[in-house]
Amino acid sequence: MCFTSPPYNMRTRIRNGKYTTRERSEHFSKKYDSFDDAMGIDEYYEFHKAIINEMIRISNIVVYNVQIVTGSKEAVFKLIGHFNKYIKDIIIWDKGHGQPAMHEGVLNKASELILVIESDAKAGRAFSNYNFNRGELSDIWRVNRERSVTKLHGATMPIKLAEMAILNFSKEGQTILDLFMGTGTTGIVCKQNNRNFIGIDISQDYFNIAKNRIGEVLIW
Repeated sequence: MCFTSPPYNMRTRIRNGKYTTRERSEHFSKKYDSFDDAMGIDEYYEFHKAIINEMIRISNIVVYNVQIVTGSKEAVFKLIGHFNKYIKDIIIWDKGHGQPAMHEGVLNKASELILVIESDAKAGRAFSNYNFNRGELSDIWRVNRERSVTKLHGATMPIKLAEMAILNFSKEGQTILDLFMGTGTTGIVCKQNNRNFIGIDISQDYFNIAKNRIGEVLIW
């Protein structure tokens, strides 16, 4: 299984009707210490299309958390269309409340999308790779955000959200890959629940934090 939440392209904004990069580094849209999170729209689309293709190639099921923001909207909608045969369903992550919109006429964002993708591209909505009983799992996951574990990373995934994805779409002994590991939340949940874990991140600082956090997990 692949379970990951990539950067959302938060710092690609609109100016004079065109996409541009935000300059103010202290703004809340600055989430990472080693990545500007400001790709061009076409670049963002091609990057994530290639990533999803690779995840489909190497795993049976992909759980991919994304958010619709200005810098991701066009690319995410194109990705959903491109992978329509592989996307079995979309889960709504209800975060409880939204951050204030940065501009007039923009909705506060209190939700994110979780694309659940299977590699076999069979027709219909029924999963081949799942670990829940009929009638147990809703397509709305109500999970509050958590405080970041470090000032270096402003987008820490909640433990409960990772648990819901991993426990419902994988089984004990299986291997979970997180291509955007960040501070290691996926690895913590895997270790706590008898899953193998592979994590990747471009930041050495995040890698070190993740390694320490996962190493501190006690197994009884």
